[in-house]
Amino acid sequence: MKRVASLYLPDWPIERLRRMTRIDTSMSRRPDVARPNSAAISHGDEGGRRREASSGDTGFGRGATPLEKAAAAERAETCSVPRGGGWRPGARWAREDVEAQIAALPAHQRPPFRDLGRRSEAAAPPFRAMRADEATGGQPFRPAGSVPKSLGPDPRSMAGHPDSSGRETLQRPRLRDIAAPERPTPVCHSGEDRPLVTSIKQGSRLVIAAACAGARALGLAPGMAITQARALVPELDIRDADPAGDAADLLRLAITAARRWTPLTALSTTDGGDADGLMLDITGSAHLFGGEARMAQRIVRLLGRLGFTARIAVADTAGAAWAMARFGGRGCSIVPPARHVEAIAGLPLAALRLDSGAVDGLVHLGVDTIGQLVAMPRAPLVRRFGDALVTRIDQASGRVAEPLDPVVPPEPILVEQRFMEPIATAEAIAHWLGVLMPRLVTALAQVGQGARRIELVADRIDGIPQRLHIGLARPSRDGAHMLRLITRRIEEIAPGYGIDALALHVRRADRLDAQPFDERLEDRPADLAPLVDTLANRIGDARLWRMRAVESDVPERSLAPAPPMSEAPRAGVRLKSDDIRQLDRGVDLHPWHPRWPRPARLLRRPEQLDHVIAELPDQPPRRFTWRGQTHRIVRADGPERILGEWWHRTAEAQLVRDYFQVEDEIGHRFWLFRRGDGERAETGDLAWFIHGAFG
Repeated sequence: MKRVASLYLPDWPIERLRRMTRIDTSMSRRPDVARPNSAAISHGDEGGRRREASSGDTGFGRGATPLEKAAAAERAETCSVPRGGGWRPGARWAREDVEAQIAALPAHQRPPFRDLGRRSEAAAPPFRAMRADEATGGQPFRPAGSVPKSLGPDPRSMAGHPDSSGRETLQRPRLRDIAAPERPTPVCHSGEDRPLVTSIKQGSRLVIAAACAGARALGLAPGMAITQARALVPELDIRDADPAGDAADLLRLAITAARRWTPLTALSTTDGGDADGLMLDITGSAHLFGGEARMAQRIVRLLGRLGFTARIAVADTAGAAWAMARFGGRGCSIVPPARHVEAIAGLPLAALRLDSGAVDGLVHLGVDTIGQLVAMPRAPLVRRFGDALVTRIDQASGRVAEPLDPVVPPEPILVEQRFMEPIATAEAIAHWLGVLMPRLVTALAQVGQGARRIELVADRIDGIPQRLHIGLARPSRDGAHMLRLITRRIEEIAPGYGIDALALHVRRADRLDAQPFDERLEDRPADLAPLVDTLANRIGDARLWRMRAVESDVPERSLAPAPPMSEAPRAGVRLKSDDIRQLDRGVDLHPWHPRWPRPARLLRRPEQLDHVIAELPDQPPRRFTWRGQTHRIVRADGPERILGEWWHRTAEAQLVRDYFQVEDEIGHRFWLFRRGDGERAETGDLAWFIHGAFG
C-alpha cells in the first residue's frame, strides 16, 4: 500500500533568516560594553564585601523573598578572588560593576546566563513582562478581552507560599487583575526577543511576506502593510524577504531528503505557488528507519536541531497527508492505513487545497468541514464550483491518483576507462587521458557547466588508488587546457605493479553558458586564466592571490586578499531608499586614489618606535630607533590626519593618527604615524609607530 509523508515547514523563511543572521552576544566579543578597570574592580570588591558583611543585606532590599534569599546565599559562596587580574565570570567584584551595565542594555542585547557566572538560571520567556506577584505565585496573565472561567481566586494563586518568616500564607488575586487583565506580549519562538517580519514589495506597497510566531500573536499577518505593522508594533524587526533564497534552500533540503530518506521527494506548494514543505513517498523505505512513526520523529528532531519548526503527517494519499500536516495538529500525525477519509473528515475546507473563492462560497452555503462536503451530491458542486473541487476530493480520498513530481539529485560527472591489462608507463597514462578528456568535455557541455576542480583517480591492482587534483580559476570546458594541467603532473602518480582503471571526477562545477565569439583580432585583452591555473596547480591555491581595494580610511583595512580571477564589484549598484550612502553627492573616488600616496609595502601590524625625538603638536620626528637601528631624519612631509572609524568601533570615536613620510640620511623612506593629535589626551598616548616603507 502506498504511503506518503507531508513535511510542513510553517516558519521556513523566518527561521532560515534567523539561522543565517545568528549573532554571538557573549560579553567577550561586545566592544560597546566596557569592562571595568582595575581601580573600579578593587573598589567594587571592597564595597561589596562591606555591604554583605553589614546587616545581612543581599542587594534586593528588606522585603526579599525566599527565592531571592537563596540566590543571594549562593552568590555569597562563590569565590571572589581575582585570578590573573582580568575579568572572570562569577566573581563578586566582577558582578558589582558589570551587572549595572548589563541591566542597562536592551533585552535582546544582554548576554546569556553562561557568560554572567556559574549559576544556571531559567531565562524568562521573551516578550513577556514578568511581575513580582507572578514570580511569587500571583494571578497569571490572560490575553486582553478574555473572560476568566471563574471570578474566584486562581488555584495557583491560592497555593501556599512560605513568606519571609517561613509560614504558609494564602494570596488572593488582586481586584485589578480580575477586572482589567493585562495582555502578555507573545513569545517569539524564533530565537530572538524582538518580533521579526520580512517585507516584500507588491506594486507600490511594501507588505509583510512572513512573520514569526510572536509577530503573528501581536496581530501581524502576511499581506499587511509595513506602515501599519510598524504603527502597531514600534519595536518590530523588519528585514527584506528573500524568496529566491528560500526556494533554493528548500530545494537543497529536498535533494538531501532524496539522498537520505526516500528517492521520491517533491516540493509541496501553497495556493500562491510558494513552496512550504516536502512530499515524501516512503512506500518501502520506512522500515529502514524503524517504522513510520520513528522515521517521522527522526525527521522532526533533525530539523529541530537545525532551528526549524516542522510538522509531518503520514497517510495513504498525498492530499490527506498534506491536510493532516497543516490542519491536523502539531508534531507527527500517523494516519492508519485505509483510515485517511475518516481522519480528514473533521478538517476545514482549506485542507483540500481549494481556492479561496470556492471556500468562501461553500462556507456561505453552510459547509464548514470536509466530511460535510463529501456527503453532498456531486452534480450540483460541479455545476457551481467546477471540476477542480471534485478532483481535490477524489485525490484526497484516493479515487484519483496524484503523482508526485520528484526532485532529481544531480549526478556527479564521471568518465572512466578500464583496461584488460594493467598499464604502468607515463606515455600510456597520457594517451588514455587524451581519450578521457573529450568525453569529460562532452558531459560538461550536456549539462551546461564548466569544471572548477577535477580529480584523477588511478586504481592500482594492489587496491591503493592514486589521486591527483587540479583546480581552475574559472569555469572551463577547454579540454586542451585541462589536459595540459593534468599531464604536467603525471610524474606524481606511482603506478606500482600496474593501473587497472583511470577515472576523471568533476568535484566542483559552475554554470557556464555559451560564450560570445569576438571577431576582432587586435586590442584583445590577455586571458590570464591559463597562467593562473598553471601557477596555482604548481604552488597551491593558498599561495596565489591578489589585493583588492576596500572602502576604508584606516590603511590596514583599505585592502584585502582576493582570488586571482575574482570579478571586481559592479559599479552603479542601486542602493535602497533608506541607505545613508544616498546622501553622498560627491564624485565616486577610488579607495587607492593617487592623491594620497601609500607605501609599496605595509607591515602586517604597525611596530612601535623607540627613542623618538619630535616637536609637538605637528612636527615630524628628528630621530627614532627601529629594530635596534637608529635613523636620523633629513626630509619629511606631513602630517596626514586619519580619524578612527567610529561607525565600526565605538572605541575609535576619539582616536587620531598623524602620518608622516620621512627620509633618513642614507635614503630610506618610511611611513610613520603618531597616535594622538598632540593636544588632547583622549586622542592617543603620543606613541610613534612605523606602518610601511616606500620604494
